[in-house]
Amino acid sequence: MNTMNRGAVGLMLILFGAAAVPTDASAQTLTTLHSFPAAPGDGAGPSGRLIADAAGNLYGTTFGGGGDKSYGTIFKLTPTGAESVLHRFNGSDGAGPQAGLIADAAGNFFGTTKYGGLNYGTVFKLTLNPDGTYSHRILHNFTGYPNDGAAPDGLIADATGNLYGTTTAGGASACGDFGCGTVFRLTPNLDGTYTETVLHSFAGTSDGWYGGPDGQYPFSGVIADAAGNLYGTTFYGGGSGCAGYGCGTVFRLTANPDGTYSESVLHSFTGDRDGAAPTAGLLADASGNLYGTTTAGGGARTCVDGCGTVFKLTANPDGTYTESVLHSFAGDSDGQTPYAGLIADGVGNLYGTTYAGGLIAPGCFGWCGTVFMLTPRGTLAVLHRFDSSDGANPLGGLMADVAGNLYGTTSFGGSNNFGSVFKLTVSATFNGVPGMANCTGQSSSFLATQFGGLAPAATALGFASVTDLRNAVAAYCSGQ
Repeated sequence: MNTMNRGAVGLMLILFGAAAVPTDASAQTLTTLHSFPAAPGDGAGPSGRLIADAAGNLYGTTFGGGGDKSYGTIFKLTPTGAESVLHRFNGSDGAGPQAGLIADAAGNFFGTTKYGGLNYGTVFKLTLNPDGTYSHRILHNFTGYPNDGAAPDGLIADATGNLYGTTTAGGASACGDFGCGTVFRLTPNLDGTYTETVLHSFAGTSDGWYGGPDGQYPFSGVIADAAGNLYGTTFYGGGSGCAGYGCGTVFRLTANPDGTYSESVLHSFTGDRDGAAPTAGLLADASGNLYGTTTAGGGARTCVDGCGTVFKLTANPDGTYTESVLHSFAGDSDGQTPYAGLIADGVGNLYGTTYAGGLIAPGCFGWCGTVFMLTPRGTLAVLHRFDSSDGANPLGGLMADVAGNLYGTTSFGGSNNFGSVFKLTVSATFNGVPGMANCTGQSSSFLATQFGGLAPAATALGFASVTDLRNAVAAYCSGQ
């Protein structure tokens, strides 16, 4: 099973001192790697997270573009910036790939389309051929309410090749005849086909609508722990708040010895200062604590229903969870409406995107969106504010390389206003103020306190020695 992890591998630099982080981090450098569409037949509107191979090639999906019908694409972007379309969807083989991809050891890709196939979405495999081309195959056609899911989200895989995911709609409960959503598994068979099992159908109210104690409408995939338990979020449900729809939930599916799963709601959001309406999946740390975002709630009055939050669910010894709001977005330049999930670095900083907030510019849906970092002490730094020319309104989450660079997509903006792929180079910044007499001492003291000494700080931050760390601090403080 792809067990719960901290998300980003190798983000070893502490980017800002946690005790005195500026709310505006202007030292970062964003590079637009690709603007969609670059040519006829190119994709448009990427909304999923990227993945990378060992050579540094990036792979992703676009919800639209690819031809006259604009059913979406799967693309590859090389380190030199050359983009190629690996597959163009035609409707019958799927349409509207909204989530990112996962890959196996052989370089094959797996993913989902929100619609197409039999009109309810698909799970597909893109097989790498010996000549470097790819062949597309549908692994499952969803059939919708009441017997199957509809509109699938992202996937994860276990060690035996089983695929797990959610569908936003479909399932056995009505929710207005669309279905409340499902969690499913696809099991590979010896003949290369896959068999689907619905592990859980989310339930609405007794009269077939939204609300009630169970969740409804999961908009993202699940993560898994070492025992095979699955964790995720739902946009609605969890109670009668948020105009009767429920403000959303965090749920767990516990794997039973007989192969079935039992669902439990770990947290029901209440709106207002608590979060509401989560659309992203979860991140987990080694202690089993869960981290995520909500698109609304948080208490800010600059947004009608709140501007969204970053939250933590702390695992208690008795198996319950306690929620705490790590940051409530304030809107405007601070950012608002984080649709995507989080990644983390080696010292506990969280990174994500907001769909709105930041700057207002032509070509954006109002505000253009941001990339942010949240320190373990709860201080948020805006790493970048999009301005449409370099991208706008990111829907997908981030990925990181071993050097600490962040990569992502925007659904709009770029040179053609149909979205972009970007790279954000994050510069290391220490705690002191350059040019001030106490800059070196303040920075060194903070690092020693934060990491339990300068030697552990040097190791955690990727410096070869304490001397190299001291030289970096001195260079920073002198303004070099």
